[in-house]
Amino acid sequence: MTRSQLWLLVVACASVSAVIAAMAALNTALPDIAVDTGATQSELTWIVDGYTLALAALLLPAGALGDRFGRRGILVVGLVVFGLGSALPLLTDGPTWVIVSRGVAGVGAALVMPATLSLITTGFPPEHRARAIGIWAGVAASGAVVGMIVSGVILEYASWKLIFGGFAIASVALVAIALTIPSSRAENPGRFDFGGSILAIAAIGLFVLGVMEGPHRGWLDPLTLSAVTIGLVAAAGFVFTELRAAEPLLDMRLFTNRAFGVGAACLNLQFLAGFGMFFLIVQYFQLILGYSPLMASVALTPIFAVVMVLSFTVPALLRWISLRVLISLGLGLIGVSLILIGILDAESSYLDAALTMLLTGIGFGLCTAPATHAIVTNTPEDQQGVASAVNDATREIGAAIGVAAAGSVLAAAYGNRIAPTAETIPEPARGAVEDSLAAALQVAEKAGTQGEQLATLAKDAFLEGMQHASFALAAILLVGAVGAVFWAPPRT
Repeated sequence: MTRSQLWLLVVACASVSAVIAAMAALNTALPDIAVDTGATQSELTWIVDGYTLALAALLLPAGALGDRFGRRGILVVGLVVFGLGSALPLLTDGPTWVIVSRGVAGVGAALVMPATLSLITTGFPPEHRARAIGIWAGVAASGAVVGMIVSGVILEYASWKLIFGGFAIASVALVAIALTIPSSRAENPGRFDFGGSILAIAAIGLFVLGVMEGPHRGWLDPLTLSAVTIGLVAAAGFVFTELRAAEPLLDMRLFTNRAFGVGAACLNLQFLAGFGMFFLIVQYFQLILGYSPLMASVALTPIFAVVMVLSFTVPALLRWISLRVLISLGLGLIGVSLILIGILDAESSYLDAALTMLLTGIGFGLCTAPATHAIVTNTPEDQQGVASAVNDATREIGAAIGVAAAGSVLAAAYGNRIAPTAETIPEPARGAVEDSLAAALQVAEKAGTQGEQLATLAKDAFLEGMQHASFALAAILLVGAVGAVFWAPPRT
């Protein structure tokens, strides 16, 4: 690679790492935010989910804007918006303003993510493109872990506001270095598809909204049902419209290419499993093993380390090993690792958990870069921004579904197991015990001699719920691995 290509890779990876880290960084800061701002549980949920919702809904139009107006320009605009959204809580810290700031930052992230990947795919020749895409994919897959580790370190010594300040400062630096890289755009971008953009925003935004609200409101709640239903109807309308459009936002015929289709499905399943697993394992570390938020974040490093190493090496294997083998093997290993996570208990050591996460990291490392490579290399040059947006949107939708699925199964199994114990506890403590393990442990601390028994029963209920949720995710991944054997093309 030339020096300018290496610099382009550094800028693109640093930018995508920042916006991915921002997605997960606040999970460890929510208790402090609740104390300082008086945010309710619903508001805390939206402080996390508002960013993801804006990001997922706007990815496809943002990718098309990059193709049309220039990918570097859209990257810079996105970094500016991301920085402004991150800086807002430094001026006012009411929960509503924090939610608004996260939504604004999510809009900026939606502009940044597809621009970074499309700059790489158009800026590297074929002989270096697979390696560059692999490094980008590894950074993107590991960004959430990095975000949680950095936020954990900050919370050990400073206020949660420093997390937002850090992202604001990082965005200023990234804007400065982004102006030094070459840009690219489609030679014949055509007319911007406003109708398709509106349908895409409605389809992804409403579906993700419904999936996010399902675990909290219930899957039969009118808002949940309406959002999911209208989102699916909008998705059907989007497909119908794009198939008939002369200049579509997304050429749906790309999905008939087996490599493109299986790459998108693979990324969706990976992030469904990954974020579902993070949701479970972080609580396991903190509530069962007693780790601090920082230690719980650091405990995830086996995944980060393995994914990064394999992202450098696996792209070279594409010359000799087919997409079918890499994706099916990777998804299968992730599925097996989820089964192993499901059998962890209160007596398990960190080494037991680390070995299972090591297997998860190997699975991710084997199929993340090949799946991304399959999407972008099977898309025309003029549509690289949209291809990158498809790559990113499948990740975000998968992450939302994974957290919702894991959360719903965990809550149902925990509630069923703890119900007999909760019935013996007077209100309002009963509601807290039924709500979550974290709340049950707070009640147990105040319960005197009976608290130890309550804590043990609540932990057993959580472990049963974690097992059910892990096994459910594992089943999805193993079915996906079998499907990839038949769907993925047999040769590279």
